[in-house]
Amino acid sequence: MSPFFYIRFISSTKSRNQTAVSEFLLLDLTEDSAMQLLLFSLFLSMYLVTVLGNLLIILAIRSDSHLHTPMYFFLSSLSFTDICMSTSTIPKMLLNIQGQNQSISYTGCLSQVFFLTAFLVLENCLLTAMAYDCYVAICHPLMYTIIMNLSFYVLLVLVSLFINGVNSLLHTLMVLQLSFCTHVDIPDFFCELSQVIKSPVLIPSSVIF
Repeated sequence: MSPFFYIRFISSTKSRNQTAVSEFLLLDLTEDSAMQLLLFSLFLSMYLVTVLGNLLIILAIRSDSHLHTPMYFFLSSLSFTDICMSTSTIPKMLLNIQGQNQSISYTGCLSQVFFLTAFLVLENCLLTAMAYDCYVAICHPLMYTIIMNLSFYVLLVLVSLFINGVNSLLHTLMVLQLSFCTHVDIPDFFCELSQVIKSPVLIPSSVIF
């Protein structure tokens, strides 16, 4: 048995050359019920630690006025992004393990692609903003409070949200244009963008000369 989850595309034929994907199948890591229970407990514990740890960081920053600085503002935003990124994939995997139902709808798969891509890009943008904050603090210490004011770092977060939203939407729309073959396996436990794009697609006969 492979150590990965596999996503199998189940399609219903629309025409001779195109198929409409109705759902995906997420295959188990193992068929052993005892091992499934162990995996469920392990992933659930990791998910709870991730969520609770990041929530504590956010609450600590919000409750202490001394931490209301640009760096901690970005850190709290990064913690929130980490919670959202984990929530976009782990709960569905836990539900499949517990319910012995490995299906995920086509809409659900595209939703995972959109949100995972969005939060991943947002995380990178926030790390870039934190790096810029450190640069200003080190290289321009006397101008730090003027450059890194409240309106500026809120603007940085809003720009990051806009960039990742547009980027994720474009990638999701690109996936919508693909016509998948039947019985395509993706070696992952969630609908990851690069794996979906790598999967075989049908080429309409109109483009074959």
